[in-house]
Amino acid sequence: MATKTVKIRIKDSSACKVLNRMARSINFVWNYCNETSYTAVKANSKWLSYNDLQTLTKGANKDLGLNSASVQMVCREYVTRRKQFKKSESILF
Repeated sequence: MATKTVKIRIKDSSACKVLNRMARSINFVWNYCNETSYTAVKANSKWLSYNDLQTLTKGANKDLGLNSASVQMVCREYVTRRKQFKKSESILF
């Protein structure tokens, strides 16, 4: 999957507010995945998979004002980056 980044300038202040709210919501989901995974690894010595995180975040999109696909993509990206940086093999307590 290729990611294309587009740099644009938004002059409308209402659009900026919406984008900032969405960015905070995405950051909240990422932090939730991180905190929940560390809690699970301390309790069970096992990292949460994408399916586990998807189950735990089900329904959060309504409260956060996001699309459900966005929440799922954040969970998938979290698991991918954790594996990429080998967090699944080195546990620091």
